[in-house]
Amino acid sequence: MSTLTKREIVVSISNETGLVQHDVFSVVQKTLDHIVEALAKGDNVELRNFGVFEVKLTKPRVGRNPNQPGSHFDIPARATVKFKSGKIMKQRVLQLTAQMKAAGGK
Repeated sequence: MSTLTKREIVVSISNETGLVQHDVFSVVQKTLDHIVEALAKGDNVELRNFGVFEVKLTKPRVGRNPNQPGSHFDIPARATVKFKSGKIMKQRVLQLTAQMKAAGGK
């Protein structure tokens, strides 16, 4: 399995649509900027058939340093982004289960 980069997305969309890569990059970057801005305001972002980005507050907890037995420190609550995949994405990714099991998992 490989990693898909923003650059590869831009090139792919440019090739499929015939648009200039610079213009495609601007649209992709603006889209990501708007998603980040909405999440930074505490809004959820819902992209139909893709998934939902939700801002959630983690619970405060106690952390431990495994290199120093007996030591502990408080980890405060903080806002994090959780992603919940959409129905179509779940179905498409689920098809990889057999392949990944055969390859020894990842």
